[in-house]
Amino acid sequence: MSNIIKLPEVIRKTSLSKSSIYIFISNNDFPKQIYLGKRCVGWLESDIEQWINDRIAVSKKL
Repeated sequence: MSNIIKLPEVIRKTSLSKSSIYIFISNNDFPKQIYLGKRCVGWLESDIEQWINDRIAVSKKL
């Protein structure tokens, strides 16, 4: 089971800005957020870690 993390932790883990994260989401290039309440969202930590690992794998192929 994966933990749910909030935006500040996603920013810390990915080193992306808030606006970059939402641009990537709108382009289907980043895991979508989970709605936890009316004004509260989070991400599955495992989805963020997989996204990071995928980016590393792509960069190593270059």
